[in-house]
Amino acid sequence: MFKKLILILGLLVSFQAMSDGDLFDEHFNDYSENLSDAQDANKKGVFVFFFMDDCPFCQKMERQVLNQPDVIKYFKTHFLNYKINTNSNLELVDFDGNDTVERVFAKKHNRIGATPVLAFFDLKGNRVVRRTGFANQADFLLLAKFMVEDAYLEEKFIRYKRKNR
Repeated sequence: MFKKLILILGLLVSFQAMSDGDLFDEHFNDYSENLSDAQDANKKGVFVFFFMDDCPFCQKMERQVLNQPDVIKYFKTHFLNYKINTNSNLELVDFDGNDTVERVFAKKHNRIGATPVLAFFDLKGNRVVRRTGFANQADFLLLAKFMVEDAYLEEKFIRYKRKNR
């Protein structure tokens, strides 16, 4: 009996560690609901990682940046976090409550061409910060801080980055 209890506790701890190690939140592809969830959770906004399966820079970000504990902690504290495949036909509801698919939401609504794209949306569903291309861990966290501090209202990220290095 004691061995079974230890095994069950071990599995629970392992499951908790795995769930804490993922940056992206689960959802039902209803971004209008995700906005409400972000507001209810007192988040700063919604972060969306636009990617393609065969994009080497997307894969590099997932391997080297998006899985880092300090990145996960910061992003989980301040944002709800999702990822969208720019080639997918998976149905979704956009921030305005309109039915569409991931590919159309990415390419037509958000003008995504090259990937990865790091996009931050405010609590009204407006994209307010966007960066295209690979970002190392320091730049990625600084980009998030740029959003959290509302610095995007006052200056471009490049200027903010120069001041905060």
